Amino acid sequence: MTQDILVNWTPQETRVAIVEGGAVQELHVERTLERGLVGNIYAGKVARVLPGMQSAFIDIGLERAAFLHVADLHREDHGSRGGRAPDNPLPIEKRLHEGQTLMVQVIKDPIGTKGARLSTQVSVAGRLLVFLPQDDHIGISQKIGSPEQREQLRERMVRLSQPEGEPRRAGGYILRTNAEDATDDELGSDIAYLRKTWNTIREQGLKAAPGSLLYQELNLAQRVLRDLVNEHTQTIRIDSLVQFESLQAFGQEFTPSAVGRLNLYRGERPIFDLYNIDQEVERALGRRVDLKSGGYLIVDQTEALTTIDVNTGGYVGARNFDDTIFKTNLEAAQAIARQLRLRNLGGIIIMDFIDMTREEHRESVLAELRKQLARDRTKSTLNGFSPLGLVEMTRKRTRESLAHMLCQPCPTCEGKGQVKTARTVCYDILREILREARQFNPREFRVVASATVVEMLLDEEHQHLAGLSDFVGKPISLQTEPSMSPEQYDIVLL
Repeated sequence: MTQDILVNWTPQETRVAIVEGGAVQELHVERTLERGLVGNIYAGKVARVLPGMQSAFIDIGLERAAFLHVADLHREDHGSRGGRAPDNPLPIEKRLHEGQTLMVQVIKDPIGTKGARLSTQVSVAGRLLVFLPQDDHIGISQKIGSPEQREQLRERMVRLSQPEGEPRRAGGYILRTNAEDATDDELGSDIAYLRKTWNTIREQGLKAAPGSLLYQELNLAQRVLRDLVNEHTQTIRIDSLVQFESLQAFGQEFTPSAVGRLNLYRGERPIFDLYNIDQEVERALGRRVDLKSGGYLIVDQTEALTTIDVNTGGYVGARNFDDTIFKTNLEAAQAIARQLRLRNLGGIIIMDFIDMTREEHRESVLAELRKQLARDRTKSTLNGFSPLGLVEMTRKRTRESLAHMLCQPCPTCEGKGQVKTARTVCYDILREILREARQFNPREFRVVASATVVEMLLDEEHQHLAGLSDFVGKPISLQTEPSMSPEQYDIVLL
């Protein structure tokens, strides 16, 4: 399926939408003050080693210390080819100590309360290749075709990456998918760029203070040309002349095949209005996703997992009940795959399709879901239906979801999605007054609460309030505080 890429640039934010079949499938957002960290290389300092977890916390100059597991430590001893972990690796406490400095790379952004995840197995990405400076092997993307073609590419890379006059190759490489049809000149240019970049990083690492940034990943607009453009991309439209010229210069040096697809958008309407992308974003932040048939999805995201519930809603169009359920689930499978990409949902995902009695219907729904997920660049694994009728899958998570990036927990409900009723808060207040009366002997109790709670205490709960006042032998006065949420209150002892 052909795709168009729209780039909306402002000094404070870059937004990129991938449109397929007239509908937005992915949205990438990068804010100037909140750029992602994946790919960045730092001079880190070991802050704490945790032998029980076989991990360490590393200070890289961020608000929270980053996390390094023993499995992500590069291994240089015993001549381990490719830095692969041995069967019995040394424990982390024998490989790291507090205060030690080391070069680390971010492999996962900080998410929620978790700090960034690090690796000492450093890599630098180019347009066609990924350079592994601590390695010496040649890897090929799994998406590149036949074994014969893979072997030919490997032989070419062995020849091109061997520096003249040197006994062995200086570093290893992984060929990315778009290197499948690359010429020797293109591969050679990428090799030269990556080596030059790595030499600069290494020189800075020798003199930089702990916590220093040694290398920063490309910005979002540049990553569009490097990572998002493929053979299905028709156009890349950008609405900023300055960024258009900047991308042209970048593309001519690193991605010449993509330069011809760059277009400067000069329309009067905002570029995202062409495909109603802002409205799609608003829908992607909601729990409910309506299906064309009348059914709908309910998407609930937590820190650990995401649940997606499928409902028939008002759809009664099929000839019998089984067909109605099957058609709703089939449409839901397409919508779910799109929502995963659009919302950038990762981790564990549990889908509750409507129960289907026929095995062929279940297999058809799974086949459709797998087909749609195959269009997703992010790696995922999908299991079949469980005995409870649920479908479980995982999707790799390397950055914040769209909701976590654009939203924050509600200050009133603190992310619960609901608040106590006014009556419940009234009874909390009555119990608190009784508790305070047993410990203190004030002249008067004053209740400060929201208008809704105070109104209920004066009206429906007036009798209970008066009875409590008689029981404790103290007057109880009420005061409204407009700034308080429905659950907030304060009891002042006068």
